[in-house]
Amino acid sequence: MCAAIYIVSTVTGYVLTSALLLKCPTLLHRRKRERFLSKHISHRGGAGENLENTMAAFKHAVDLGTDMLELDCHLTKDEQVVVSHDGNLKRVCGINANISDLTYAELPPYLCKLGVTFQRECFCEGGEDKRIPLLRDVFDAFPNTPINIDIKVNNDTLIKKVSELVVKYDREDLTVWGNSRNHIVKKCYKENPHIPVLFSFPRVLHLLGLFYTGLLPFVPLKEQFLEIPMPSLSIAFLPALYKILLMRKALFQHLTARGIQVHEATPAFQS
Repeated sequence: MCAAIYIVSTVTGYVLTSALLLKCPTLLHRRKRERFLSKHISHRGGAGENLENTMAAFKHAVDLGTDMLELDCHLTKDEQVVVSHDGNLKRVCGINANISDLTYAELPPYLCKLGVTFQRECFCEGGEDKRIPLLRDVFDAFPNTPINIDIKVNNDTLIKKVSELVVKYDREDLTVWGNSRNHIVKKCYKENPHIPVLFSFPRVLHLLGLFYTGLLPFVPLKEQFLEIPMPSLSIAFLPALYKILLMRKALFQHLTARGIQVHEATPAFQS
């Protein structure tokens, strides 16, 4: 009988404490400083309105008043950091070659018409700007615009060079970086912990586990941005499952109270 009372008291105390800290997380954690607030994010610079990841796309998005540019980075053979979603140029340039095997001068221009990979039967036809830009070109052109950088490959040199560019252009307070893969995010954080990092996909699953067990209010989080990965439209049952598990008002309110921004990311599971 005494053991049962002890167990019930302990569980009740845990549940009540967890519920209190879920609503008032600053009782235990210092709120992260919000370096910028992003409600409108232009994915690949606004793919669908301009050729993705081009200077024209970024300029168009900024002119429309976007809060943040999202872009992707790869490394060329001569170790230039370029902005491109695909590592292979077949889809975007019509040439079956990897960016890592070519120098920047050898990179071909984009095709005139590109499919928008995260929206069915959607294509974009571009204007004169079909050049694959350097990351430093984007930093030069938009010095005050927050940028979300997706490190596309597990490459220590790429991570180091992106960090060096961020520091050189004094953008640590205007940049967030990472990838859906956790080992890349860990390397980013280790290389430069002053640049905010995204939740990787495994960390999203870990976050859900903490939330549903009531442990989340007790656990420190190094990430400052949660991009909720939305499933492919071709997988019918996943959107409903995601809605049930991820779209929880209490979870979002808790993260927001801790200074962690929450965004819906499309497409999901793309590396």
